Amino acid sequence: MRQYWGFEAFRPMQAEIIGAVLDSQHVLALLPTGGGKSLCFQVPALCLEGVCVVVSPLIALMKDQVEQLKKRGIKAAAIYSGMSLKEIDIVLDNCIYGAIKFIYVSPERIKTDLFLARAAQMNISLLAIDEAHCISQWGYDFRPSYLEIADFIETLKITRIIALTASATAQVRLDILEKLGMNEPRVFQKSFARSNLSYSVFELENKEQKMLEILRNVPGSSVVYVRSRKQTRELAEFLRNSGVSADYYHAGIPGHVRARRQDQWISGQTRVIVATNAFGMGIDKPDVRTVIHYDLPDSLEAYYQEAGRAGRDERKAYAIQLYAKNDVINLRRRAEQAAVSVDFMRKVYQALANHFKLAVGSSAFTSFEFDYEGFIRTFDLPMVETYHALNKLADEGLIELNESFKESSKMIFLLEQSEVYKYQVANRTMDPVIKTLMRLYGGEMFSDFVTIKEEDLAKLLKEPVDLVRNQLQYLHQAEVLIYQQASDKPRINFLTPRVEANNLPIDQKQMAWRKEVTLTKAKKVEEYVTSEHKCRSRMLQSYFDELTYQDCGVCDICIHRHKKIQSMPLDEIEAFIRENPKKESELIQQFSRLALDDLVTSLRVLMDQKRIGLTKEELFEVKIA
Repeated sequence: MRQYWGFEAFRPMQAEIIGAVLDSQHVLALLPTGGGKSLCFQVPALCLEGVCVVVSPLIALMKDQVEQLKKRGIKAAAIYSGMSLKEIDIVLDNCIYGAIKFIYVSPERIKTDLFLARAAQMNISLLAIDEAHCISQWGYDFRPSYLEIADFIETLKITRIIALTASATAQVRLDILEKLGMNEPRVFQKSFARSNLSYSVFELENKEQKMLEILRNVPGSSVVYVRSRKQTRELAEFLRNSGVSADYYHAGIPGHVRARRQDQWISGQTRVIVATNAFGMGIDKPDVRTVIHYDLPDSLEAYYQEAGRAGRDERKAYAIQLYAKNDVINLRRRAEQAAVSVDFMRKVYQALANHFKLAVGSSAFTSFEFDYEGFIRTFDLPMVETYHALNKLADEGLIELNESFKESSKMIFLLEQSEVYKYQVANRTMDPVIKTLMRLYGGEMFSDFVTIKEEDLAKLLKEPVDLVRNQLQYLHQAEVLIYQQASDKPRINFLTPRVEANNLPIDQKQMAWRKEVTLTKAKKVEEYVTSEHKCRSRMLQSYFDELTYQDCGVCDICIHRHKKIQSMPLDEIEAFIRENPKKESELIQQFSRLALDDLVTSLRVLMDQKRIGLTKEELFEVKIA
């Protein structure tokens, strides 16, 4: 860890988890956002001979972790939809014969014949299942394909397994252990309490002004989460006009612009980023001081993860939820709207098949650029219902939706080096660009895809970028090399061969049950924001089945209670009881100026402080020190 990450000490539980993995025990690790989950499988994998297979649900997470590992000089790769067969083939070969230590794959990929056949030739030292809550139908982000992981484990007789997640209820934890068939598992769970993070909820109509007030009172970096792309732009503009350094981020912005805005926020050039929930995955920025939710999340799991991006440096930070009464009504409506009919799902699936001209039985693991707004216009589909139908088709494991992410240009030579030289001699116009490629990227281009920048080539060649792209495209057509041009468009991936729409394998009972789960989760969010008495941190801990009687002392409820206690006549009540033990009715009569709730709270505080107690006759008496 010191060699590759530069850390001198493990975070709590990391060393124990790593030790259990190295001892070949099956491990379930539950660590909150920022708790250092990745190191729990990356460090032991580096200690072991062979390759670590990492199952991850999101391309953005895979790409981020691969890039982070490469920056540290660790060989890693990912296989995801949109890659060519040639590229996948090379990655798998390098896992078998090369020095790749980490291969990241989606859960859908591991059940394919190609991956199974090649994985059987690998020396798999460890299987790491990230975002393991996706295996549970009780979870907030269920992925049916996660259920296939147990077969993968059994088929390849994998002995070292670690499942990791940041948020899981007791039911989800049991599901993970059962569905993965973990044998005598070691379960490590860090408390869901974050002592440095203050949770607050504000009900008000003018959310803009409250957001501005918070940002003016609490210096430092901030994320503001909203639900719509339009809101990201409008609120960022409002903040800029109010003198706050801010920008916005959502998946519809071109990739290079998103990357620049993210980098400016991470470096501190931009103070506030207003974003949809697509922002933050895999971003390691420890000094975020506030995370403000401008809209209500769909579940407490999602809220806990997003709020947890504040204060990862263990310094004081704030997680604030803003809401108006209408937001609660909209939350319920969203939960109801998510339950689209099976007939409408079939209609949308058929529209997709027509849109991409897919024949029945074809197109498993094919990937297409997807313009959502253009799609619904072409087929005259309702926007909200179609969005939910696509998500339901994804839940059923039929398709995968990827928000746009930056995919850099890549290339690999198809010819041997000697054959490339002959081609250069015979095609002098292509000689300069080939020489420049060799100069910039070296011999690795003959064994693996390399990321290239057309702008760097153009600068050295002193040619326009468009001309360089045309030359690379020409070499691609001539089968000298494979050139994959950069893309940052959203994509849709078909995970199964196309079926007849009327024969879609949809479990209607399961869908009805999932609707009830969704409604229950929305209800828990409503309870969280409308509560006026229970510590926010304890509410979150209770949701995740962590029993505690310890209030956090720093949330809005605890602070309000503390101020209230300071104004209570505790000494006066104790003096009255000291005369002789008192009945509850006597106390109510004597302190009629106090609201009953305030009197009860005062008595509870005195009992907690062990200043008074109850006799067998249920009389209040002063305790003798």
